[in-house]
Amino acid sequence: MKHAYLALSLATILNTPLVAFAAEKTQVKDSIEHIEVAGQVIKSQGLSVKNETIDGPFGDNLALQDIARSVTPISSELIEQLNITTLQDVLAVSPNTYSASGFGAPSLPTIRGQLGELFQDGTRRQAGNNGFGVPLSFNSVEQIDVVKGAPPVLFGSSQRNGGFVNLQSKVASTEESKGKASLSAGRWDQYSAQIDYTAPIIKDKVGFRVSYEHLDHGSYYDYSGTKSDSLFAALRILPDDKSTWDINFELYQVEFTDNAGINRPTQALIDDGLYITGQGVQANGSTVPAAGSIVSPTGQVNIDRSTVLTDPDNQNEATTYLIHSIYKRELSANASLKNITYFQHLQREEIAKNSFVEIIDGADTAQNRTELTYSWNDEQQTIFAFDVRYNKVLGYSQFTTEADSPIDLTGPLSNRRIPLTDAQKARLVELRPGVFVSPGAQYDIDNDGSGDFNLSDTTDSRSWQTGFAIQQDSDWTDKLHTSVGYRVDYYDVEARDPIAPQGQTAASDSINDTLQSGQVSFNYKLNADFTGYGAASYNEATSNSMAGGNVLGGGNVISAQNFATENTLVEFGLKYAPIDSDWYADGAVFSQRRSLRNRDGSNTGIRTTGFESQVFYDAYPYWLSAGYSYIDARYDNSASSQDSAQVADAFDNSRPDIIAGTGVGAPSFTPFAPSNSQVQGIPEQSFSFNGNYSITSKWQTGFSGLYTKSYPLDFLQTVKIRDQYTLNVNTSYAFTPSTKLRLDVNNITNQKNWRPVFEGGYFGATLAFPELPINAKLTLTHKF
Repeated sequence: MKHAYLALSLATILNTPLVAFAAEKTQVKDSIEHIEVAGQVIKSQGLSVKNETIDGPFGDNLALQDIARSVTPISSELIEQLNITTLQDVLAVSPNTYSASGFGAPSLPTIRGQLGELFQDGTRRQAGNNGFGVPLSFNSVEQIDVVKGAPPVLFGSSQRNGGFVNLQSKVASTEESKGKASLSAGRWDQYSAQIDYTAPIIKDKVGFRVSYEHLDHGSYYDYSGTKSDSLFAALRILPDDKSTWDINFELYQVEFTDNAGINRPTQALIDDGLYITGQGVQANGSTVPAAGSIVSPTGQVNIDRSTVLTDPDNQNEATTYLIHSIYKRELSANASLKNITYFQHLQREEIAKNSFVEIIDGADTAQNRTELTYSWNDEQQTIFAFDVRYNKVLGYSQFTTEADSPIDLTGPLSNRRIPLTDAQKARLVELRPGVFVSPGAQYDIDNDGSGDFNLSDTTDSRSWQTGFAIQQDSDWTDKLHTSVGYRVDYYDVEARDPIAPQGQTAASDSINDTLQSGQVSFNYKLNADFTGYGAASYNEATSNSMAGGNVLGGGNVISAQNFATENTLVEFGLKYAPIDSDWYADGAVFSQRRSLRNRDGSNTGIRTTGFESQVFYDAYPYWLSAGYSYIDARYDNSASSQDSAQVADAFDNSRPDIIAGTGVGAPSFTPFAPSNSQVQGIPEQSFSFNGNYSITSKWQTGFSGLYTKSYPLDFLQTVKIRDQYTLNVNTSYAFTPSTKLRLDVNNITNQKNWRPVFEGGYFGATLAFPELPINAKLTLTHKF
């Protein structure tokens, strides 16, 4: 408890108002007049969002208060201060970004209760299949912009519409040479190293930058770890005083763990760490985990939270490389041009002992967008954009024989392994010796009128997306600004089965569709400090599978439903950004209607309403921030589904003193009728706070905290994650102006917190993810 009292004391101290004044006395020679000028000294440490500019989504070089959306720009200084290493960590500073664990490796942000998009330099990156994909390295990142709501018309039609994160890449310097090296070591043998150096090749003309990061992370969780290497290189060319050209490249290789957390999440497990033992049994007496298995409880024990659904013999690795080119030129006093080119190649392979397989044999994405900005006069500006995006995916998938609930985690590893039977293999296709995957289409070999195969996300697909956008920005008075945008995207998509069963002709299909989006917003300056805004948008989006590919659905055709995802947003807000103050604050109310892609490829409508607010104060020696969010997320008279209806379905009723089992068996895929029920896995309220105090010019100390309100883990609300909080503290000491040592202690009160495993609540009755206990990390940084 003493650690909690220490954190509380620090919070009290750091909330004490700081008022600093500087006085300058000027005495004119041979004059008896005495003049004194007083003013407030602003000592920003670069830790406030107030002075950051936003490039890309709504135009370039926009101030935060001039954007009619809820936005949180996170600078490199703030990334370091908040110890942000994954997309989950943005919750520390950006409200309404609570996320599931993403099987221990989140690859997408979660914003306003739904998966969001991931952009870099204004182009959409390849990411995970419903959030489960390749971990993200921040080695190439200079700034993280978190934007709520669907992507704007300049970014175009996409897949996920809760919000998006736009990563701004590091840029080479053409003026000076500078570098930074850092080493860190943390609990559970977690080590990392990074070196970042930039220098001019031709001063004021050409510069380069190289950044390399290596991670070798052990893990608190059994049989888990991450090893990765990221090499980033950037080139900046200034051909003349009217143009810039930034080119960057990143190569990323990673080996990581698919961590499904702990199964059988009863209320006793969440509240007291009590786990029900007993291996599930199939109807034929087999104890191999399978759909419909029933567990006869053999007891209830305290389970070590590090005992999770992993396996030492699982294989999981990925390699990707990305190229970005950003060219900007001032064509005249009224016109400017920006061209963005992006290419990414991804390969991934996971073969797990529980029969899960996801192999991306090659995913290539290329995009080019040209934007022409023309100022008709000082009050009217138009942005025209032409966009072409190409995506090709060859991938193989198999998740139809997974079964988590029957597994007794306290038993031997053999409990977790699912060797396929001959009957199961007959419904799959052998990709290579011993590796079975789903075909990419359905076939009726025995002519009995029903398909003979299990389907997953296997596909060989290609898509072209061609878009045109126009955005009109108008200053009607000194106070009123409006923006109106429209975009149309034409899709040309083909998909085929890359591994048809022997003797079958590979099925294929193609589809063309046109998607539209529009937006309108206004900003009104109430006075020099306050700006009110309103925004509305309509967005038609796609529903894709792994790496953004398209699959064949029922009847071996590409479902038109994949191009019928409608999303709407209405948002009103107020921003406080005084020029002569160290404060920044904003608040927004919103209503969003959007669609969530289910694990079986269908779409579920979700409507959310809520409020979010953030406050920043930055003036040496203090820095403070706080964020609050409220969200009411409900199914929009829409159907949903879960891996099982409730955790009790996995058990029989032989031990009613432990659990009143239903004997249904699990997993047992359960669809729920259309309803307006609360969406599971999302806390209605959350509150985050951060602070830093410079004890001396060399020594700093800080803290951060997160509180989330109780919320249901499953659709039927039979199990809830209670109110929970996390407190972190840090301190750093600068031995020289260039060398600094920092200590981070996370979860200092050692709370036993939980998260959902998967977005959308599909595994809400099956799995829960135990968050890390108290842990520490030491980081040494040297600038040169």
